[in-house]
Amino acid sequence: QVQLVESGGGLVQAGGSLRLSCAASGSIATINTMGWYRQAPGKEREMVARITSDGSANYAESAEGRFTISGDNAKNTVYLLMNSLKVDDTAVYYCKANLRERRRVRTLDYWGQGTQVTVSS
Repeated sequence: QVQLVESGGGLVQAGGSLRLSCAASGSIATINTMGWYRQAPGKEREMVARITSDGSANYAESAEGRFTISGDNAKNTVYLLMNSLKVDDTAVYYCKANLRERRRVRTLDYWGQGTQVTVSS
């Protein structure tokens, strides 16, 4: 069984910062990518940022220049530092990992339970 556990969400004023963490645990053989997605009320889930195991990162246009994704391969953990937060960043943030369990041959996507980020004006 693989689990992704997120932390670090909360309430912050516009212009403030938050740092999200997501740790993957379980019988993990390899992790290809880890990333952050978000879903605001009434909207579809969208990619915010993702990073490969070799450190290559890409961002949504809305996150570029404000958010920074980083990973710790030894801890199977990914972080999202969010600066200059805007009211429009309010959403549930989900962690996703594309990884292979030891008992499986192919990779699968796994999701965390989500963490609420609320930015007030």
